[in-house]
Amino acid sequence: MMGIENMNGGKSKRVRIALSAFAIGALGAGVLVAAPWSASETSVEASVELVSTSTCYDMVSIAIGGRGDTPREGVKWLTKPDGTRLPAAMSGDYSSDWIDQAVRAPNNGNVVPDSYAAVYVEYPADLASYENAVQTGVTNSQTIMKEISASCPKTRFAIVGYSEGADVARRTAMEIGNQAVPEDGKYGIIDPSQVVGVVIFADAGRVAGEGPFPGAENPFSNPDGFDTKYQNGNNAIPGQGALPGTSGGFGALDGRVASFCSDGDLTCALPANTSLIHLAANVGRQVNADALQNENLTPATGADLALALGRIAVNAFNDIASQPNWMQSDETFLDVLIKVSEPNYKPGTATTPVSAKVDGEEPIETGQMVDMVYLPQKIFKEITGFISSNQNTIPVIMNDPYGLTLGPGSGHHFDYWRDADAANGKPLTSVQYAAAWLTQLAEQANRGEPVKTKEVQEKAGRAAIQAIAATPETTTTATATPTATTTAPVTTSPAAPAAPVAPAPAPAAEVPAPAPAPAPAAEPAEPACTTPVEGETPVEGAPPVCVTAPATETPVTPEAAAPTTTVAPTP
Repeated sequence: MMGIENMNGGKSKRVRIALSAFAIGALGAGVLVAAPWSASETSVEASVELVSTSTCYDMVSIAIGGRGDTPREGVKWLTKPDGTRLPAAMSGDYSSDWIDQAVRAPNNGNVVPDSYAAVYVEYPADLASYENAVQTGVTNSQTIMKEISASCPKTRFAIVGYSEGADVARRTAMEIGNQAVPEDGKYGIIDPSQVVGVVIFADAGRVAGEGPFPGAENPFSNPDGFDTKYQNGNNAIPGQGALPGTSGGFGALDGRVASFCSDGDLTCALPANTSLIHLAANVGRQVNADALQNENLTPATGADLALALGRIAVNAFNDIASQPNWMQSDETFLDVLIKVSEPNYKPGTATTPVSAKVDGEEPIETGQMVDMVYLPQKIFKEITGFISSNQNTIPVIMNDPYGLTLGPGSGHHFDYWRDADAANGKPLTSVQYAAAWLTQLAEQANRGEPVKTKEVQEKAGRAAIQAIAATPETTTTATATPTATTTAPVTTSPAAPAAPVAPAPAPAAEVPAPAPAPAPAAEPAEPACTTPVEGETPVEGAPPVCVTAPATETPVTPEAAAPTTTVAPTP
């Protein structure tokens, strides 16, 4: 943080505002805005020693720090069983002032020793080339998980990232969760079922209106399988991530993701209608922002910036040229600039234009030299579109975005360690909540409990229904048809064996003794759990998913022997 403070010392307010505006975007994921230099440290005594992945744990957290917060030379590196160095260090050999509070929590006497570990991912963690740094982090994170899984196939994983590392964590999780199911069952990265939790602090890919737990049954309250509430209410943090181009669903990991954002942290809560800041963010991802910060505008940094802007401009004109009806479309030039400034933009991927009308008439046939007819309407759209899409740009720039996000002692990028508000239904900070969740996941992994997902619960529910339906069949007769067993669980009365048979009035009359049974029959309406289904563990607090105790059948069994003969003529 000293580097950032020195950079701003002595500058005029006007220059600082200009730099701040570029910072929010230029550091798109909020990485300049979002990731101060960390005061992380490595073990003083640590010589370069190796720790092998052949040591297996029930659960491993993959931790990705922010700008500058990554293992460097001098730590004990993680290795493959054959000694090949991996881009990671165990948390005992590397320390982060930021993420440690979350990823080390399970080892604070809460889980069995040597059952849980956390590893820190090595990656550039800088802004010399933001996209290269993030993609390297994604590749390294996935490599580490693949190597650990190869040696320890039963190990479960959590992925935790903050600031620039939050972008790495999001992209890593999205790629894992959205893998196509292979025919041979061997996933290219790892099986998504092995990832039990994803924690993202300051998520630059956050979608507007989204709750902290995307894809969960209660997206504003808690991730699936963890009953502790994060907060009361269903109010989303206003704004969206500074890098909407990195947004997307988590696929198979939906419901197992916690994406924390603080109101005022412009990396994840950038107000809507700030298109120019969005464009600046994309430009910042393609230049050496570290050099721009340290050296200001020099011939070298200016050339770097001009090259990026020139590349974007060329791509914009080529994109427009590839769309014959662009003049008739609703797409503005600013829209095109934002689209082609995405680092993953590929030339030739033209969008489908939305046809416009001139004086109520249908568009003139493509190929005719009539673009001038649409020029007045296009100019009008450009002006109105620019104004409407930048209504909040000036207010954000003038409101000291640097101080709002990174101000010492007040910057909202650091709220995750101090955002508890018990009076308003939020008793834990975001980091404390993540620590509690990771601890429960580690305890479940140590006990070998199934991962508590909606898919597991649905499977358990189906198994329970099948088990309940099958139980009366084994009690009455081995030759009863499946149709009879389907209705049996509904009628929990002792006379159930005779109910499905049409000529059954006589047997029903032959069993007057169980007449008092209506009282116990009311109890099965609230089934009691006695035997879990196939080892599945239902979500705590959720309705029990288990086999209903056949309490009403047990007393009938001795007397039901006589009516059994009436079931035989069922066909």
